[in-house]
Amino acid sequence: MRHGIHPNSRPVVFRDRAADTAFLTRSTANSARTIEWEDGNTYPLIDVEVSSASHPFYTGNSRVVDTAGRVERFERRYGRTVTARN
Repeated sequence: MRHGIHPNSRPVVFRDRAADTAFLTRSTANSARTIEWEDGNTYPLIDVEVSSASHPFYTGNSRVVDTAGRVERFERRYGRTVTARN
């Protein structure tokens, strides 16, 4: 490999705002914000909206996204009754 062409990788804290969790990993991402981690060291902080801690695929909490009544239209067309969803 050629030297000097790859970005520097370093420890970075990613904080999931939706699940209120944080994890320390290595990344090349830059951030001006920092946070003091559990080990007493200060690391760059990157806030993310969705991670494996809050994504419906990983948590098992799937949601039905209904745009413009498509689900209701399908249920009317094929005779399925509307049931209460959790």
